[in-house]
Amino acid sequence: MKGIVLAGGTATRLFPLTIVTNKHLLPIYDRPMIYYPIATLAGMGIREVMVIVGGKSVGDVVELLADGSHFGLDLTYRYQHGALGIAHAIGLARDFVGDEAFCCVLGDNILLGDPLATVAAEFEAGAYGAGTLLYRVPDPERFGVAEFGPNGEVVGFEEKPAVPKSDLIPIGVYFLRAAAFDVIDRLAPSGRGEFEITDVLNHYIPDGGLYTQVYGGHWADAGTVPSLMHAAALAAQVDAAGRLPAAPQRPGRQAAG
Repeated sequence: MKGIVLAGGTATRLFPLTIVTNKHLLPIYDRPMIYYPIATLAGMGIREVMVIVGGKSVGDVVELLADGSHFGLDLTYRYQHGALGIAHAIGLARDFVGDEAFCCVLGDNILLGDPLATVAAEFEAGAYGAGTLLYRVPDPERFGVAEFGPNGEVVGFEEKPAVPKSDLIPIGVYFLRAAAFDVIDRLAPSGRGEFEITDVLNHYIPDGGLYTQVYGGHWADAGTVPSLMHAAALAAQVDAAGRLPAAPQRPGRQAAG
């Protein structure tokens, strides 16, 4: 399985913090935000990862992550012109993915919990075309929201609804196969002018091809100032419990003293 991290966008909800820098370089507790999604992929056993960059400070992102060897990964990069949605960004990785299954993690998603190696293996071994993790939130109207049928099965996702049909959302971890690129090619822009990942997930629901599992760890999206602070507090809490791995250090780089 290959991995993708989405690290583009303009991050206007974090102004003025992001006026001159990429939001994925902002600190979450003791490390840059983008370290967390990379660690999520590494915890699945993934070793080849493409980082989709865009917006400001692209060179700083590349300088920070370099070739990924200090994470035990092989990193490559692709540039996204404009903010055209998650599905559009994923589509840029077609040649990188090839025929492999892959996992895409949003660059502002902070997952603190057990590694997802078992989840990734279940998806890859099954007959699923797509998969995502669900998480219960107090403000689902900010996200894509899961709708459930009479037997508790997911029957659809609605993007940022005014009246949410549940409090469970698909968080920014998406499992897909290469056939998903054909689905993305047929998408039409939403009312927001973006190619929505929820439309991709919805495509696989009628035939039972969508894998879902409720995530039991801590999660934050870090896309607003309150959630940025919340994510830092979660990371500090996990670190105090001795469950936050040390941040990887680049070879030859030492902390200033």
